[in-house]
Amino acid sequence: MLNLTIDNIKVQVENGASVLDACKKAGKSVPTLCFLKDIQAIGACRVCLVEVKGQKDLVASCAMPASEGMEVFTNNNRVRTARKVVVELLLSEHDGDCQTCDRNDDCELQQVARDLGIRSIKYKGAKAERHNDFSTPALVRDSSKCISCRRCVTVCSQIQQVSALVPQYRGYKTIIGPAFAHQLDSVTCVQCGQCSAVCPVGAISEREQIDEVWAALEDPAKTVVVQTAPAIRAALGECFGMEPGTLVTGRMVTALRQLGFDAVFDTNFSADLTIMEEGSELLSRLKKALVDKKEVALPMFTSCSPGWISFMEYYFPDMLDHLSTCKSPQQMMGAVVKTYYAKKLGKKPEELFMVSVMPCTAKKFEAQRGEMNASGVQDVDVVLTTRELGKMIRQAGIDFEHLEDSEMDSPLGLSSGAADIFANTGGVMEAALRTVYELVTGRELPCKNLHVSPVAGLEGIKEAKITFENVLPDFKFLEGVTACVAVAHTLRNARKLVEKVRAGEAHYHFVEVMTCPGGCIGGGGQPRITTNEVRLARIAAIYKEDEGKKLRKSHENKDIKQIYGEFLGQPLGKLSHDLLHTHYHKRDRT
Repeated sequence: MLNLTIDNIKVQVENGASVLDACKKAGKSVPTLCFLKDIQAIGACRVCLVEVKGQKDLVASCAMPASEGMEVFTNNNRVRTARKVVVELLLSEHDGDCQTCDRNDDCELQQVARDLGIRSIKYKGAKAERHNDFSTPALVRDSSKCISCRRCVTVCSQIQQVSALVPQYRGYKTIIGPAFAHQLDSVTCVQCGQCSAVCPVGAISEREQIDEVWAALEDPAKTVVVQTAPAIRAALGECFGMEPGTLVTGRMVTALRQLGFDAVFDTNFSADLTIMEEGSELLSRLKKALVDKKEVALPMFTSCSPGWISFMEYYFPDMLDHLSTCKSPQQMMGAVVKTYYAKKLGKKPEELFMVSVMPCTAKKFEAQRGEMNASGVQDVDVVLTTRELGKMIRQAGIDFEHLEDSEMDSPLGLSSGAADIFANTGGVMEAALRTVYELVTGRELPCKNLHVSPVAGLEGIKEAKITFENVLPDFKFLEGVTACVAVAHTLRNARKLVEKVRAGEAHYHFVEVMTCPGGCIGGGGQPRITTNEVRLARIAAIYKEDEGKKLRKSHENKDIKQIYGEFLGQPLGKLSHDLLHTHYHKRDRT
C-alpha cells in the first residue's frame, strides 16, 4: 500500500494506483474528459490537472502513478485556474450550439464547464470544419463537436479491435474519424455504437428515428406495434435519474401504451422462440456429426448480436457456416408480428408498423438488411435505442417515475426468465442449456437455481462443461457426451476465441458471443456512461427478474407452444425456416 496526502487528507492506495484513484479515495472529485475507467488514462485533455508538491508543472492525475509520500493539491488557485483555461480553450474550438445539440444536459464538457464556473467563452479560437456523416443506418457523426479525447478511438481499437475511427494529422489539425476522411460506411465498421456510448459530447451518436415513430403513431392507416428487448427494463430508469439496475418493466409498458402504441409485445417472447430454434439446430448438428458421421460446422456460434455478425462477415468469412442460422429475437418478432399477428388481426403485413426498442445501435443496421423481409416487407420498420425511448417519454410529458405497472399484450408478451437473461453475457448460453439439457434428459439442468455460474460475470472468455447422462431414447447418441461451451463478450475477446477455434487450439460444441462489454446490458444505445459497476448492477437486476418468475425455461412457455401448434408447426420446420432463419455473406474490408 502507498501512503499519500490529498488536500491534507491522508489516504492509502494499492501500488499501481493513479493519483486520480487516490483523489477519489480521499473523497475529492477531479474533473475528467478523456479518462475512461479501466480502459483509457492518457492525460490528453488535461482537465484532471492537480499540483504535486515538488513538481514544477501541474500533472494529469489520471496518468500520473501514485507514489509513497506524495502530497497532492486538487483545489488551490493554480489548479482551478489551469483547469478553467483548458476548458475555455476547448470551448473556443467546440461548436457550442447547446440549445439544439442532441447531448444538451447530457454533455460532459457542458457539465465540467458548469462545475468550473465558466459563464462565457473568453477565447475566440478557430472552429473545426463541420463534417456531418449520415452514411450508416446506425450512427451519425458531427466533426465540429469533437474534442479529440480519443475515447471512441480507444474503444474501437482496443475493446472491439475494429479500428474504424483513428486520429489523423497533428496538433490543431487533428481529426478523429475514418481514415482519409472517408464516410463511416466506406470503412470496416460494425455499427456497435460503443463509440457513441463513450463520446463525452455530441460528436457521434445514434441515428435518431423518433420522428418516424411519431409519424407512424399518428397515421390512422397503421397499426403500430412495439417490442422491448430484455436489457431495456434494467436501464431505462437511468434516463429518469433512477439508480442503475432499477427494474422498470411494468412502468415501461404503461409508458409505451400512453405513447399510443396499439400493441406492446416483449422481445423476450421471441427470445424464447430463438431458444427453441437454436437449441433444435444445435441438437441437429450434433446428431449429424455423431450419428451420420457427416462433416458439420462445430462449434455453432450464436447469432443474436448484429455487431458480432458483421464482425464475422468482415474478418472471418471462412467461418460463417459456424453461425447459427437463427435470426435474432428482434427479427424473429418482426417476422412473426407481420405474419402470425397480422393474420389474427385480418391485416396485411404492410399495414403493420413494427418498432423495436433495443440497447443496441447495430440493431438499426440489422433491421434494414436485405435478408430481413420474410413477411414480404421489411420485418422491423424502426429501431429506437433505450436513450431514444427515454427522450420520447419526456417529449410526451409522461411522469415515468410515478407510473403504475401494467402487463405486456397477448399473444406475444409472455416470456420465461430464460429470455430475460439474454440481456447478460452468458445469458443466451444459460437459456439454451436450460432447454437443451431438459429436452435431452427429461430432467432439469443440475445447476443451483438453474444458473450456469461459470459463464456468468464480466470475465472476457468463459467456459463450462455439461455431461449428458441417462438420456431419453431419442437422444441416445448423446449418452455420456460432455458438451463443451464457451462465452465471449466484446469483439476483442471474440477474435481471440474464433482464432483459437480456427487454429484447432480450442474445441467446443456451442459458443455465445456478445458484441458489447457485459452483453446487451452494456449496449451502445444504453444510458451513458456505462462502467463495470453499472454493468454489474444491470446484470443483477436481470437475474432478479429471471428468478422472480415461475416460468424460467423457454420450452415451457405456453404461448410458444401455441404459436407452434397454430402456425409454425415445429422447430426447424419449413415455415420456421422461412420466417425465423437466414444466411450471412462475406463483406469486403476497407
